[in-house]
Amino acid sequence: MNKRRLAEKKGGNVTENRYNLLDEAWIPIADMGKAGLLRVFGGRECRALGGTAVQKIAMLKLLIAIAQAAATPQDTQEWAAMGPDGLGKRCILYLEQWRDAFWLYGDKPFLQMPACAKAELRPYGTAMPQVASGNTTLLTHLQLEPIMSDASRALLLVEQMGFGLGGKKTDNSVILSRGYAKGKSAKPGPSVCHMGLLHSFLLGDSILETVWLNLLTRESIADIRQWEEGLGTAPWEKMPEGEDCPIARALKASLMGRLVPLSRFCLLREDGLHYTEGLVHPDYQERMVDPSAAADKTKNKVKMLWVNPEKRPWRQLTALLSFLEAEHGSGFECLNLKQGIRRLSDGCVEQFGIWSGGLKVSSNAGEQYVSGADDCIESETWLEVRLLSGDDDWFILLKKQMEQLEKMGTVVYGATRGYFSDLKVQGKQGDAHAAEASGLFWQLVEPTFQELIQACDGDGKEQLAHLMGTYAGFADTAFDESCPHGTARQFEAWARHRPGFGMVSRKPQSLS
Repeated sequence: MNKRRLAEKKGGNVTENRYNLLDEAWIPIADMGKAGLLRVFGGRECRALGGTAVQKIAMLKLLIAIAQAAATPQDTQEWAAMGPDGLGKRCILYLEQWRDAFWLYGDKPFLQMPACAKAELRPYGTAMPQVASGNTTLLTHLQLEPIMSDASRALLLVEQMGFGLGGKKTDNSVILSRGYAKGKSAKPGPSVCHMGLLHSFLLGDSILETVWLNLLTRESIADIRQWEEGLGTAPWEKMPEGEDCPIARALKASLMGRLVPLSRFCLLREDGLHYTEGLVHPDYQERMVDPSAAADKTKNKVKMLWVNPEKRPWRQLTALLSFLEAEHGSGFECLNLKQGIRRLSDGCVEQFGIWSGGLKVSSNAGEQYVSGADDCIESETWLEVRLLSGDDDWFILLKKQMEQLEKMGTVVYGATRGYFSDLKVQGKQGDAHAAEASGLFWQLVEPTFQELIQACDGDGKEQLAHLMGTYAGFADTAFDESCPHGTARQFEAWARHRPGFGMVSRKPQSLS
């Protein structure tokens, strides 16, 4: 392991280049522990990222940024010819070339601003949404600040680039650009915005293939016309000097600035971090959207898909894939999915996954936080490329079945709400019981969603009919589990409102 160190005295302090992110094991890898950047790009042994949904999004955006800096292809043909292995080789060469930019500590620390040393030193837990800080009530040991290793500091730093929560926890008295003004509260990072954006990526059979599948071409970057500076320059190659310097302005108008937004200026220390609000990026209201976020830009006011803990991301799949319909004229579009899926028809892969997730947050008086109803959520679904070739019958049928499932969930909610209303349980308490029953229904459906996708193929009519009957049974189960019927009064209300065969069709919807 390369542990090159360079000590340099400055004003009596010793600045030491140590902990290089190319070699050190710091990236969470599912079923493997941790790995460094060279190992991730060096082959296909690292199958999938680990950690929370936020950590996965932040890390994948960083890995894609490295790949874009190292090997952005001109067009789809060059992208396909390069392949995951060719991409990995070019990324390794690039990382070795820029090795000195990836020291976590030193005179030019990775993605950090040494000028932030003048900001107040804050505990690391201050920057962690799940950790109780300030006057927040401590409910469980999970809200305690963990012991911070170099690996966990590096990961938190990457998270802060796009997922810094808005509020007064940053020291906004520190301003690096002359004449620039900051409010008392830092604005939320562009990866979260004000409620928590839902992010989506294509998945491959390894992290390397996943990065390759989500790589944008120079041709597509130019066609999108969203970034005036085009691809831009990776921030570790040229860090800004302040919030509004020429480099900062160029980053805010480039793809690189959306992948690694630098929304917080940080400086890591052994006992905490100095941090202040960094670059304030234009958001979706200004029609600037991350490649991983889903936006509907057909109207003057842009709409986004937000994280909803009560509606897990797999239920949003048809909205995310609405561009597959031949007569698609409006709806949500995610650049990662739209571009990535459309170039898979040449047989470069047989199957791929769609991962979606994010963090739901609340806000009050400019302060963002994770409340009791907020959470990190994620889900992944796998599709065969052959389902997407030819006509759009498969997608249309899936869309109809999902609409039927939504109706079933609504029936369960309404039936449960009616049951408790009969028992004089009304208001928020009755709504809570109804939401719990509907949530149980969707929990029962989720493990079978992959089967539903396959059953919507042309040869799966019998399987589809069986599944829809199963789902009607799930509706009954969810109602029964949520509505006690032991007493005569309870039984009367239960019998009156229980979802019946007539309320929920057990037959699959046809294409006509």
